[in-house]
Amino acid sequence: MRSLPLPLALTARLTPVVVLACAGWAMSSGPAAPPAAAQRPSERGASTAPSGAPSATASATAKKYGSAPSPCSSVPVATVEALVPGAKTAGKEIPSTDTDLRRTCSWNALHGYDYRWLDISFEVADSAQDAKQQFETRVGEKKGGGDVPGLGDAAYSVVNLTTEDKQQTREGLVMAQVSNALVVVTYSGSDFESKKAPDTDEINKGAIKAARSAVGALGGGQGGGQD
Repeated sequence: MRSLPLPLALTARLTPVVVLACAGWAMSSGPAAPPAAAQRPSERGASTAPSGAPSATASATAKKYGSAPSPCSSVPVATVEALVPGAKTAGKEIPSTDTDLRRTCSWNALHGYDYRWLDISFEVADSAQDAKQQFETRVGEKKGGGDVPGLGDAAYSVVNLTTEDKQQTREGLVMAQVSNALVVVTYSGSDFESKKAPDTDEINKGAIKAARSAVGALGGGQGGGQD
């Protein structure tokens, strides 16, 4: 089957991706409590929390994940083969300025006339609160999507269609927050014969399927369930 030149926008995507430096998150902490000896007996008794009960500050600054897992092994081979036919299943990890904070893997292939691209990124924040704020900010920038129930602590998906030189490309984005980690999945596709893009349902389900696997790879996250 003859090969076709890629549209300019998709050709650009096949070049090495420049990974932005992951911004550092400042861990918030409250003022230090005065020594117990400096408190009056009545104050010590009134402020004593039940043994083993987590404080509000401890919950806000909890850091479950200390580093990002390997993104290229976060999705089963069968899933890669289904979502990106013809791609090398090992994937390609994109260089990062700090692999403890952010790691990304990409798979892409032109199979006949069908083009597919899958990216999976893990980002680690200083606390669950920081990750939640990052998640909410990004969701606010991506209108038109909806929540994904049963995926991490919170998850959101959105699908967009773009057209360049009469060639359509449809891209799905899924973001999930799991404690102090963020999982970001992008999945896109085009058909160079028909000039059309895969339908919204196909791209959305594919992105969510990959996101469930990626969240499960974190360990302790809710990665299972139906798409």
